[in-house]
Amino acid sequence: MDPSSGTDHHRFGFELPARVEFVARARTLTGERLGGWGIGGEVRDTALLIVSELVTNAVVHTGGALVACELLMQAEYLRITVQDQGVAPTGPHVCRVSDEERGRGLLLVETVSSAWGTYAAGTGAGRVVWAELPRAARPC
Repeated sequence: MDPSSGTDHHRFGFELPARVEFVARARTLTGERLGGWGIGGEVRDTALLIVSELVTNAVVHTGGALVACELLMQAEYLRITVQDQGVAPTGPHVCRVSDEERGRGLLLVETVSSAWGTYAAGTGAGRVVWAELPRAARPC
């Protein structure tokens, strides 16, 4: 995107291999871009947590070769979108009661985001999971 284009938003996307060792790379790319956009503090930390959870879910719970991530910064919010190449027939869901260590990622995303959701990818197989958070930190 051309920063001089006069638009009131920024968009950044990347694809990574759908392997656990690339979750850290997703965090790094996200952190660098948010820093370039002047987003730091609690909003940056929360965004990094969301990226970690959504990319991890896409890697662990799907059978695709790639995971795509997009950041969209609007005037009021930051939207994080992660797309995989395949998903279980029931789709992603929040595990509300569980003694297991795994299965809490989307519950965490639900807790820290102002909104989140999921839908089937428009082209081919796969699922898109998104989360939004306000650009300004929440008051205590």
